[in-house]
Amino acid sequence: MPEEHFRTCNLCEAMCGLKITYEGKNIHKIEGDQDDPLSRGHICPKAFGLKDIYEDPDRLKKPLKRTGETWEEVSWETAYEDIANKIVASITKHGLDSIGIYQGNPSIHNLGTMLFGPSFFKAIKTKNNYTATSTDQLPHHFASWLMYGHPLLVPIPDIDRTNYWLILGGNPLVSNGSMMTVPDVGNRIKELQNRGGKVVVIDPRLTETANKADRHHFIKPGSDAWLLGAIANYILSNNLQKLGKLENLVEDLEKLKAALEAFDIEKASQKTGISAQEIKKIAMELVESDRSAVYGRVGVSTQSYGGLCHWLINVLNIITGNLDKEGGAMFPLPAIDFIGKSKEKNRFNRWQSRVRKFPEFLGELPTACLSEEIETEGEGQIKVMLTSCGNPVISTTNGARLDKALEKLDFMVSFDIYLNETTRHADYILPPATGLETSHYDLTFHNLAVRNTTKYSPPLFAKSDGAKYDWEIFQELGQVLYRKAFDTDLNGNVIYTPEQILAQKLKEGPYKIDFKQLVSEKHGIDLGELKPQLPERLVNTNKKINIAPDLLIADIERLLNHRDQEGYLLIGKRHLRDNNSWMHNSTLLQKGKDRCVLHINPKDAEKEGFADKEIVTITSRVGSLDIKLSYSPEMMEGVLAMPHGYGHNKKGIKLGVAQQKPGESVNDLTDENLIDELTGNAAFSNVYVTLSKAN
Repeated sequence: MPEEHFRTCNLCEAMCGLKITYEGKNIHKIEGDQDDPLSRGHICPKAFGLKDIYEDPDRLKKPLKRTGETWEEVSWETAYEDIANKIVASITKHGLDSIGIYQGNPSIHNLGTMLFGPSFFKAIKTKNNYTATSTDQLPHHFASWLMYGHPLLVPIPDIDRTNYWLILGGNPLVSNGSMMTVPDVGNRIKELQNRGGKVVVIDPRLTETANKADRHHFIKPGSDAWLLGAIANYILSNNLQKLGKLENLVEDLEKLKAALEAFDIEKASQKTGISAQEIKKIAMELVESDRSAVYGRVGVSTQSYGGLCHWLINVLNIITGNLDKEGGAMFPLPAIDFIGKSKEKNRFNRWQSRVRKFPEFLGELPTACLSEEIETEGEGQIKVMLTSCGNPVISTTNGARLDKALEKLDFMVSFDIYLNETTRHADYILPPATGLETSHYDLTFHNLAVRNTTKYSPPLFAKSDGAKYDWEIFQELGQVLYRKAFDTDLNGNVIYTPEQILAQKLKEGPYKIDFKQLVSEKHGIDLGELKPQLPERLVNTNKKINIAPDLLIADIERLLNHRDQEGYLLIGKRHLRDNNSWMHNSTLLQKGKDRCVLHINPKDAEKEGFADKEIVTITSRVGSLDIKLSYSPEMMEGVLAMPHGYGHNKKGIKLGVAQQKPGESVNDLTDENLIDELTGNAAFSNVYVTLSKAN
């Protein structure tokens, strides 16, 4: 007889509640949970991919060891012993920094990896830490750390109560938010508009979200800081600011005013392509609205001035009196609170990358530096690489260079469920049980959600015979490694479960939730709307908002001295059925026409003499590739867009579905030299390219 299972989808940031109808090990139906207090019955097509992942014949379930050009299954014990020996040998011969670590985006979507991966990697004590954070979100955390004292104090638009929403470089109808967990965003936008509110989108593409907005304006990629600075300068220079309850919390407002004087509206109009009249209109709308929120995402994060952009987004929310205000930009209070009683401390430039001397932030170096740190000989050169839940050959700048660099390693281990473009270089692949076989609790995204809720999802199916959970793998390998290094046991060889940690953290959290009670609430628990929390939530010792951090003000000079180049600007594009590179082996999600095409405004194509669907050659500083053109009137003239996560055409991978529509990797064009020099974030969104006829 069919049964029902309720859980949270863990495939993106939206935390959509699911109702799964199943019988035995067969899934009959996946639909939205109408009683989930956050997602309200909404799901997107990616949820159906959970079934494909569970049933995928390409998914690995036991350790693989490379033997020449082939792979063989080995026991977990054999893998642990050999891996631990190799790591200890490299540290003994070359030092701690000979170990490199890369943690990919899916890490935060898996409970066991989130709870036990960081402690495993931290124990190795290498400075060569890299994560997907420096590919698309470090500017958010950098601004929050400098302004509020903690990198996770990221204000979230209170979309359910706002009356004016300004969106820059974000497409929440496709992403379901991103750094803003907002399932059912389409209906939430309708509700905003039905109560008389407005949505204004700034983007070099007429996105799916822009199509539903009240207004859309094209903007030249990489120029957003000019727009934001000009709006802020107009408000401040005309004394239109209204700090409200923030009046006594904001430091250095005069210092901010002086720093922003360089952002002349006429010059900003020239830089951005948005008229001076429209810039003033947006400024006045933000000031005059009783509840407004400014939000920026990938388009403003993945550019050379991402840090400036996210600082100025915060500035606008502050000087219009909308920070920590209902309907403005507010701070969630999750049941498991990462911030808690944190103290203000330095998290920046405690060491630097060896080759280009980029500063670390949050204990990690920019992923754009990874290839050179493997290639360049000398003390601190990476000799052994550990990757977890990531495919950086496909997902980081100049992936082709990294692909070649990985061949030079002495040893490599990947914690992953697939033999993909990155893991094919590994000596061992350790695959954890995943998806419907695991329990789930979103540790990260409750801290970014538009409503406070909490929910635990038990496993639906048992893991296969001989398989291990991620939390088992990290703890067991850690114990073997510790014993090899120190000739003693770690934690008495005790293995903890995620549920033990969750129970403790929930009890210690702000709502004092009993874990057993949470388990019994299959739809989750609604903890209510976002509430004002300042100044108590601030981590700055003086409980003030630092609105004019010296590091960010100093970075304005770099923007003012920027010189544009000639050529088209290449940006990324996300599809609702794609989730970076790791959902491309889902048959259901890959149905339909090829999505890996190069989008171009028809006027640009006609000027170049290119026909629709013609194969062209696109070239950047780092490489070139051939790709099919797609006439796309929604593109700004002079701007091209190409989806991220493709390039499944490399020898030695095992991704049967993805290989049928391999596409090309946009990151064989993106440039590791294009980087936000302040925060270390990769600049995917302002890559200059040229087009030519394909040979």
